[in-house]
Amino acid sequence: MQKQIHVLYSGAVQGVGFRFTCVSISHQLKIAGWVRNVPGGGVELAAEADEEVLKDMLARIDNEFSRYIGKADIQWLEPSGKFKDFIVKF
Repeated sequence: MQKQIHVLYSGAVQGVGFRFTCVSISHQLKIAGWVRNVPGGGVELAAEADEEVLKDMLARIDNEFSRYIGKADIQWLEPSGKFKDFIVKF
């Protein structure tokens, strides 16, 4: 089932390759969405795909960056269908 996630990561997640690793993971898993740095040192992510694929993405991100992530606020939403690719927003 298609879902959308919106995640706000806090901790020391900027300056460690977080966004570009998210892009790499999303391309491997064929996920659409975006990721960007936010003021205060966090990273915001929005993505759409099958629910199990999104769970895989979250697990890979956690596996790669668990020592940097202080908290991950995850919202599960209905898909919007607006995303075509996965990009870094600036």
